[in-house]
Amino acid sequence: MEGNTKMRTISFVLLVACLIFLIVPGAAQNKYVGTKICAPCHKMESTGKQFDVWQKTLHASAYKTLTTATADSIAKAKGLKKSAAESPECLKCHTLQADAALLDKSFDVKDGVQCELCHGAGSGYKTMATMKDHAKAVAAGMKEYKDEAAMQKLCVTCHNDQSPTKKEFKFKEMWDKIKHPMPKKS
Repeated sequence: MEGNTKMRTISFVLLVACLIFLIVPGAAQNKYVGTKICAPCHKMESTGKQFDVWQKTLHASAYKTLTTATADSIAKAKGLKKSAAESPECLKCHTLQADAALLDKSFDVKDGVQCELCHGAGSGYKTMATMKDHAKAVAAGMKEYKDEAAMQKLCVTCHNDQSPTKKEFKFKEMWDKIKHPMPKKS
């Protein structure tokens, strides 16, 4: 009798834990939703037209560069067996790479180095209600960088000596080209 009670208690605790994992925002692993989900709100003046800033960067066309003859010749010279657009060695820096189970149907790898590579998988914080409260967005999975050194650490995972087209990476200069702050509220 006592064994059955223990078993029921354990089963109940496991059931509650599973429900919390499924229901509480941020408890489940967020999915990558892609630029099509981010763009509508981040094209607005009130958000500093952040999407427009991104679209003008080389990050937005990073995947597209892999589809060129030049990229394929670089891949071949590096001894890669596949085209640049199919080689994991190239894709790891020209796209957001994640487990397929974490990619929402709205996510398109061809959108290059997109929002969620820096800001984290967005399914948990993509709603307007969540995004209007920065702390709530961070709690729901949006990455927050404490300083420029933390941002630079992410950037140099690709902008480094491993790149076959390496150029000197000057973080502050490059950051000035891609930064997209929220406008200050008056």
